[in-house]
Amino acid sequence: MSSLQTLDIAARSATTTPSPDIRHRPQVQEVAKLIDVSTCIGCKACQVACMQWNDLRDEVGTNHGTYDNPVDLTPSSWTVMKFSEVEPEAGKLEWLIRKDGCMHCDDPGCLKSCPSPGAIVKYANGIVDFISEHCVGCGNCVTGCPFDVPRISKADNKAYKCSLCSDRVGVGLEPACVKACPTGALHFGTKEDMHEYASERIVDLKDRGFANAGVYDPAGVGGTHVMYVLQHADRPGLYAGLPKDPRISPLVSLWKGVAKPLAMVAMIGAVVGSFFHYMKAGPIEPKEDHPDADRDGRPDDVMVIEAPPPVRPGEPPPPWATTPATPVTAPPPPLPRA
Repeated sequence: MSSLQTLDIAARSATTTPSPDIRHRPQVQEVAKLIDVSTCIGCKACQVACMQWNDLRDEVGTNHGTYDNPVDLTPSSWTVMKFSEVEPEAGKLEWLIRKDGCMHCDDPGCLKSCPSPGAIVKYANGIVDFISEHCVGCGNCVTGCPFDVPRISKADNKAYKCSLCSDRVGVGLEPACVKACPTGALHFGTKEDMHEYASERIVDLKDRGFANAGVYDPAGVGGTHVMYVLQHADRPGLYAGLPKDPRISPLVSLWKGVAKPLAMVAMIGAVVGSFFHYMKAGPIEPKEDHPDADRDGRPDDVMVIEAPPPVRPGEPPPPWATTPATPVTAPPPPLPRA
């Protein structure tokens, strides 16, 4: 979690009221991190720097036969390196390396799907951050994210992801991963500057034979504040399943756009119906119990005698049916008086 006093908040989760205009300075520019896949060597210095700056310690894990460790994002690993051996053309094998993490969408699906007020915020510079103390652990952010980035921790039931080092950016520093990169594959600055640098890299890659080189900044989520320079921009799926046209899940739009208002109408209807029922039928009066009733609701002086079960044809009669009745004799007459 970053210091909310150093960055302007442009949007909050589950909040319809806009942020105060006094907190928005016109000179705030959108920032972005550019990842040049063509110059990444997979050294994982960015991965280590992320853990050190955010004081994260993940489990060692096991060997899965690849260089991916851990294999996927976890609540304690906010960025991981993905290695892919692909054959974009027949007989041409390439080893593509991609730094995976939060893309910081300009139209974040996690923020739209979150039901907890203020648990997810988007700053005026474009960074999307999680505020842990407001998180309820529902997991809606996982469903709303088109990149499948947030992870729910089993330790505290909170959601975690890359914050783009918003605490460092808030005081004028670059993210820790950018600071640690030894080959200059990571760049940070204004989004406009990052696009200009990406254009230069694309020209160089096309001169080197990558005709489909381009920048990955998908419009389906309004653009992202983490961008890639790809050799094969027409097939981003080659880079460990990077989605070609990511969009917010329609379930989020259905819940926020249709289901939520209908649920509110149903709740109001239930309250109004209950009120009129109360006015018409009145309150439910409790039944008066017998003053001597015990726990089963029956008076203590009442004995319930159950009738004997009927005798079925062909069955021997019960003992009480075969016991001869004791004859009743009349009392002797009174003796005559002397």
